[in-house]
Amino acid sequence: MIVTVSLVLLFLMGFMAIALDFGHLFVVKTELQTAMDSCALAAAQELDGESNALTRATNAGITAGNLNNVNFQSSSWSSQGKIVAADITFKDAAYGATAAAANARYAQCQHTQSGLNMWLLQSMGAFANDATTYTNTQNVLAVAVATRASAQTTCPIPIGLKPKTGGTAPNYGFAIGEWVNMLGNGTQVNGEMGWYNLDGSNSASETKNELGEPGYCGTKLGDTLGTPGAQTTVDTVWNYRFGIYKNSDPGPSVNHPDFSGYAYTSANWKNASPQNAWSGTPAAGSDPTAASFMAKRAAFASYDDTGTSLNGGDGITGLKLNSFKNLATPGAGGQHNLYGFSRRLVTAPIVDASNKVIDYACMFMLQPLSGPTVTVQLEFRGNGGSTSSPCTTNGLAGGAAGPLVPVLVR
Repeated sequence: MIVTVSLVLLFLMGFMAIALDFGHLFVVKTELQTAMDSCALAAAQELDGESNALTRATNAGITAGNLNNVNFQSSSWSSQGKIVAADITFKDAAYGATAAAANARYAQCQHTQSGLNMWLLQSMGAFANDATTYTNTQNVLAVAVATRASAQTTCPIPIGLKPKTGGTAPNYGFAIGEWVNMLGNGTQVNGEMGWYNLDGSNSASETKNELGEPGYCGTKLGDTLGTPGAQTTVDTVWNYRFGIYKNSDPGPSVNHPDFSGYAYTSANWKNASPQNAWSGTPAAGSDPTAASFMAKRAAFASYDDTGTSLNGGDGITGLKLNSFKNLATPGAGGQHNLYGFSRRLVTAPIVDASNKVIDYACMFMLQPLSGPTVTVQLEFRGNGGSTSSPCTTNGLAGGAAGPLVPVLVR
């Protein structure tokens, strides 16, 4: 009986090893796959073709992936190493490796979690006299690939763009980099923008809610948008995106700014149309502080490039912001960096004469609002569904057309 039980225990230990150690590997594999999925989605969101897209994508992938916990929810991944830049690679449209930002269409995150301790399988090696097969540690690999693809639904801002007369898809008569008027009050004509409620209502307070956080999601092609009444409070939530606040407003930690609040008007950006404040070079006569938004965002610049109070007015853009006094602070340690999101590059519905959504445009918010009914400008950055569009929005993936969202493909 003793001999029989001893032999049976050996088999039972093998089954226990399969249950415990293989279960351990399965849990780590699942957690690691979640981390890779997060990494790939975050990286793919940055693949907008701009010159620094791969750097931004790599940083975003590392940050998002490493927010996950691996190896029974270990925040340090059991000190076996987290995602590094070498784990993230990029592929072109034919799925060939590329280091060119303009060609990158897919982001791939691949990581091996090594040195996972085996609890019982290693003891089997003593009985089998085979330490090579029954090692003390094992490795787990996970891979994820993501790209940007059209969405069924999206989360635009409550502003509608009317095509220019005779303008057709994809750009509806607009040049990339062209500044477009957004009427705060008045009759909108072709080639201009105006306020539209995404939920189809006519409530002015709804416009403010849809422009703020978290905004309104679920807009689809074919939706009929509402035309709200007099705007009285939209200037506050609009200006939050520039890091500009009234004395009574909660600050950047609650009302998040963009990574930069630097603004553009014809006073400080002298470029002829298409002005291309997003990534262009300032023309002669522009303000000495002027640079493209890509450069200002990298420096976390504030609205007036100083981060000081607006009590003395703004000497760069020429705008007068009345009751708006406080600015988010600039620089690497400032509030634009600490609390910022990409909030000035927005998706806007393109509407027809009956206020139906026929497409989406990628727009760059140029200026804060000095009042709720004034006219400001946004820069046209292309069709929202173009692979060269810098806009990536949120929404339900799987659409045949429309703005781009990050989606897993592997």
